[in-house]
Amino acid sequence: MRRSEVLAEESIVCLQKALIHLREIWELIGIPEEQRLQRTEVVKKHIKDLLDRMIAEEESLRERLLKSISFCQKELSTLCNELQVKPFQEEKETTVLQLEKDLRTQVELLRKQKKERKQELNLLQEQDQELCEILCMPTYDVDSTSVPTLEELNLFRQHVATLRETKESRHEQFVSIKKQIILCMEELEHTPDTSFEKDIVCEDESAFCLSLENIATLQKLLQQLEIKKSKNEAECEGLRAQIQELWDRLQIPEEEREPVAAIMTGSKAKVRNALQLEVDRLEELKMQNIKQVIETIRVELAQFWDQCFYSKEQRQAFAPYYSEDYTENLLHLHDAEIIRLRNYYEVHKELFEGVQKWEESWKLFLEFERKASDPSRFTNRGGNLLKEEKERAKLQKTLPKLEEELKARIEKWEQEQSMAFMVNGQKFMEYVTEQWELHRLEKEKAKQERQLKNKRQTEAEMLYGSAPRTPSKRPGLTPNKPGKVRKSVITSMCSGKKTPRAARLRANKENMELNGSMLSEGPVPL
Repeated sequence: MRRSEVLAEESIVCLQKALIHLREIWELIGIPEEQRLQRTEVVKKHIKDLLDRMIAEEESLRERLLKSISFCQKELSTLCNELQVKPFQEEKETTVLQLEKDLRTQVELLRKQKKERKQELNLLQEQDQELCEILCMPTYDVDSTSVPTLEELNLFRQHVATLRETKESRHEQFVSIKKQIILCMEELEHTPDTSFEKDIVCEDESAFCLSLENIATLQKLLQQLEIKKSKNEAECEGLRAQIQELWDRLQIPEEEREPVAAIMTGSKAKVRNALQLEVDRLEELKMQNIKQVIETIRVELAQFWDQCFYSKEQRQAFAPYYSEDYTENLLHLHDAEIIRLRNYYEVHKELFEGVQKWEESWKLFLEFERKASDPSRFTNRGGNLLKEEKERAKLQKTLPKLEEELKARIEKWEQEQSMAFMVNGQKFMEYVTEQWELHRLEKEKAKQERQLKNKRQTEAEMLYGSAPRTPSKRPGLTPNKPGKVRKSVITSMCSGKKTPRAARLRANKENMELNGSMLSEGPVPL
């Protein structure tokens, strides 16, 4: 059974239940039978009127659907012909309602396509007209009265896109060339005199015709201006380089450079003339102060020698450094040498900085070693001793590590450069080994000196008695415990024994020297 039939039966049942419910209500409230019949007639009439209206409406809908189907079929056939698409195929065994909906949907779709194609065609024609006017090219040939096909629109779109790319490319060329032309004219102080030059500089960019001929003419004009500008710039740059070099050599102060700073850019005629005047003035000043210039370079040379760890032989190899014949030729020799040294330092800068770091660490290490052997360090009360011991322990670990890193980097560099990396006239690792050996010899020498001093002290104690080990217990200063030497002298004096005066003086002198050396020496480091 269909769903509609089921609903119809449910509607009948619902109507019956409603009538039964109404009768029950009428009975409860006591409505007479005659009035019940009247009321039932009213209900029947209402239901019948409602159903009649509904039937009439549905009949009208069916008529409208049939008319719409007929209209849509005709219009659909026309649209298919105009748009050159396949005719609409109606589905078999379809309802009137579904057929009308499908036809109407298809008509709306084709109408939309037709409208969009016409709109796009008009838009493309406008764009084509505008681009062709700017590029000085003929417009695209297309029939504007008919509806274009998809293929025709696609070809038209591609054509307009190509025109747009051409226009953007030429416009970029035009803007770029125009900027360069204006800059060149300003730099050359050139005023536009031809109509073409005035169109470029004065007219609006959008009004300029971007034809191939105009672009070629622009490029030709720019080349002519750039040739003139290049000549002026080369001359001005050469003058500026001379000025900067002379400023540095003559150590011209900043306050004297500032008035000339305004002409250190540009290549105009007035700038070129001002630069030439400054060069002439500085050249004359250089010849008057050539000795000062050379000595300034020598100071810089000495600094680079130190930074590059040059040996004495390497420094003496540059003989002009020691010449006192201050001539222009001597100045040129110094200029060439300082340039060579700068380049040499830049190439080896990373290694030189590593060696410098090792030098600083090595000096700090030696300082810690010196303090470690100084007995007075135990008198420290401010906590510096503990801090120094920590730094010393840290340095003892980092210094060998730094040496290994430098060794690896230098070996790699020597393999790449096929030459030895020299520091103070010898290979770096040989230099490091030599420094460690000198340090070991110094420690050995200090150890032998301490041993010799201890030996002398022991011999003195055997001859004159034991001596105190700390400065706080000096002989004769404690009232209750006099020193052995003083006690023996007093005893001898009290006993009345006479000691030769020379012997007494010699003994007192030896005691004083022995006690003084012990006090100054302090505790012997372990």
